[in-house]
Amino acid sequence: MNEIFIKAGQLLLSLSLLIVLHEWGHYITAKWFKCRVEKFYLFFDPWFELFKKKIGETEYGIGWLPLGGYVKISGMIDESMDKEQMAKPAEPYEFRSKPAWQRLIIMLGGVTVNLFLGIVIFAGILWMWGEQYLEPKQVKYGIAADSLGRIAGLKDGDIILSYDSIPFKNFESIANVLALNNAKTLQIIRNNAPQNIVLPAGFISNLINEKLKNFITLRIPTIIGNIEKGSIAEQAGLQLNDRIISVAGQPSSFFNELKESLLQLKNKQAEIVALKPNGDTLRYTATFNDTPKLGIGVTNLDSIFTYKTKEYSLLEALPAGASKAFSTLSNYVKNLKLLFNKDTGAYKQVGGFIAIGKMFNPTWNWFDFWQLTAILSLILAFMNVLPIPALDGGHAMFCMYEMVSGRKPSDKFLEYAQTIGMLLLFGLLLFANGNDIFNLFK
Repeated sequence: MNEIFIKAGQLLLSLSLLIVLHEWGHYITAKWFKCRVEKFYLFFDPWFELFKKKIGETEYGIGWLPLGGYVKISGMIDESMDKEQMAKPAEPYEFRSKPAWQRLIIMLGGVTVNLFLGIVIFAGILWMWGEQYLEPKQVKYGIAADSLGRIAGLKDGDIILSYDSIPFKNFESIANVLALNNAKTLQIIRNNAPQNIVLPAGFISNLINEKLKNFITLRIPTIIGNIEKGSIAEQAGLQLNDRIISVAGQPSSFFNELKESLLQLKNKQAEIVALKPNGDTLRYTATFNDTPKLGIGVTNLDSIFTYKTKEYSLLEALPAGASKAFSTLSNYVKNLKLLFNKDTGAYKQVGGFIAIGKMFNPTWNWFDFWQLTAILSLILAFMNVLPIPALDGGHAMFCMYEMVSGRKPSDKFLEYAQTIGMLLLFGLLLFANGNDIFNLFK
């Protein structure tokens, strides 16, 4: 339960930050061009609000419905659908009275702030923490192939180097890179010899449907890094830094092998053979219950694998942050393309607030929080700039049409377009969150 509250708290803080800054982008540009801003709200406030305070001509408040936020600019057809105001003659301070180029800047103010925010956060992360990664060639024990990995033709101990002859840069991104680029082949090292694996038909679809899981993991030696109090390992006499080499006669030198060995030991007694750090071999007897689990944890991965950390000065972090932001956007667009490919079934993985909440760390980790907030900021920028009525991109599209053609769409047309756009957005919202609920019960 505590984990749920921590994730929900991070989600609420992240979305609140992104929404307020997005709406501030509209607010500051509207004020710049001397438009009257009637409301500035975090979250929506149908029927009532949690808080409100009027300062000058603007009412600032917090709504109760956390589906976004809004800035109400006088003389603009938006989600408020204020037809009464639009029926009156236009005032000089109204949005509709301003030239098309000014209205375009106001409409793009929010996505511009979100784009720059993503760049700034990524730059800050690189400056504060640097960039840590594990090169595939440094995975000295190779991979542990899970079910999907074995279907692809991989085996325990393989070292994955590249896909379609393009080298992987980071071991932890292999599954994601394969899915985004619809990879056809893998180049590996097996038993010190290079091999080319042709991925089977439907593999990428299966990988996406499994949410990039059940594919490969690091092959980690069973060196005990921690022992749970009262666990079977403690009762058997195992100690820190022991390396288990067999359980019940089955090879268990790596954690994936140990996991498979333990599956056969429900309510059984078994001998565990382990190597001490000094090279001595000791034998232990363990009695397992309904849950055949030793209760041990892995040693620090940094002591096994050579992770690289690239550090950045502030001046280096800014262009690197921009590069990371644009590569993140590029990957997101590739993800969207997968949604329209019926063979991948990626549309089933579209998620709403529950899916986003699950992405946050179960413990409060500022590195993970800021990284995910940067990604969400870029996604918010991209989604809002799409030329869909009711989104910023839809309003911008009509402004550009006016600038090119010299003709302004009628208020009645804009009202209909806003209604259709809102219906589309609510439909997408229901679909995404419906997927969340379906996957929850599944």
